[in-house]
Amino acid sequence: MSDRKLTVRKSGASRPAAQDTSPVGKTSAGKKAAVNATPEKPAATKKAAAKKAVTKKTAAKKTAAAAEPAPAKKTVAKKTAAKKTAAKSAAAKKAPAKKTAAKKAPARKRESRAAMVRRAHQINRELAELYPYAHPELDFTNPFELLVATVLSAQTTDLRVNQTTPRLFAVCPTPEDMAAMDPERLEELIRPTGFFRAKTKSLLGLSAALRDRFGGEVPGRLEDLVTLPGVGRKTANVVLGNAFGVPGITVDTHFGRLARRFGWTTAEDAEKVEADVAAIFPESEWTMLSHRVVFHGRRVCHSRKPACGACAIAPLCPAYGEGETDPEKAKKLLKYELGGQPGQRLKPPADYPGQPAPPMAPPVGAS
Repeated sequence: MSDRKLTVRKSGASRPAAQDTSPVGKTSAGKKAAVNATPEKPAATKKAAAKKAVTKKTAAKKTAAAAEPAPAKKTVAKKTAAKKTAAKSAAAKKAPAKKTAAKKAPARKRESRAAMVRRAHQINRELAELYPYAHPELDFTNPFELLVATVLSAQTTDLRVNQTTPRLFAVCPTPEDMAAMDPERLEELIRPTGFFRAKTKSLLGLSAALRDRFGGEVPGRLEDLVTLPGVGRKTANVVLGNAFGVPGITVDTHFGRLARRFGWTTAEDAEKVEADVAAIFPESEWTMLSHRVVFHGRRVCHSRKPACGACAIAPLCPAYGEGETDPEKAKKLLKYELGGQPGQRLKPPADYPGQPAPPMAPPVGAS
């Protein structure tokens, strides 16, 4: 008994421990192994998926970024195209106006100085044939009356001056009489000519100067005339040429306008125009040239609408086409004797082909 027990104990003590082969044990170990192994595969998968997602997002952003400017470019392109179309339409609309302007006022051809001078002399000859009766269009009987009438003609018509001076010269026929006039009375007499206060001051001043410095006589020199109040080169040349027979070029608004249209000058200043024209024509022609050009400017070559279609010197004029070119329409624009109307003088020269101008109508209510 004791030996068997001992053997059993020994054998029990020396027996190795049995391995756990139960299903429960295997399951727990599998779970542990699974727990330890599973995190590795999902992490890699998630990273890969995350990378793919990032790549997709980046690609999507790039695609979106690349796609976004396209509409803007298209919009800009559309706007640019629209602007070009609008510009072409505007140009197309303006094109007819340019063509019309080109027909009306053709570009002036360049010509030599010698050619211009020849043409200028031919224009003067043509005007001499057209206006053989050209004359100063102010009524006067002596140098003093012409001087006063010319001063009054500023900013008004010669007709209005001619209708005003009969009463004026009836009251003060001499410089001494005018210098002694009451200013208010003189203003009343010349009121119809406009700017009567300034003109009264000039008339009183020049009359006193004639009385005190020139013995009551109008001087026959340009240097003396321009020292009188209200007298400039234009007025002085009118008096010298028509009262004293001294050649002079009268540059008024009509003369200056036509001299530029004829291509004789490009200047606006009256003295420069005078000098340019004087260099083209001899002195013997200066006075009558002034009358002819002024006559033509008042009757045909008007400021706003020249009667180009009825102009005798149209073939010689570089500015032909600036006005009405239709002959029938142009005839209706002619003035004074050419248009069948009275002239500007109440007492015109004997060879004047038109009708004398009527005197000023009496004021309303006058007896």
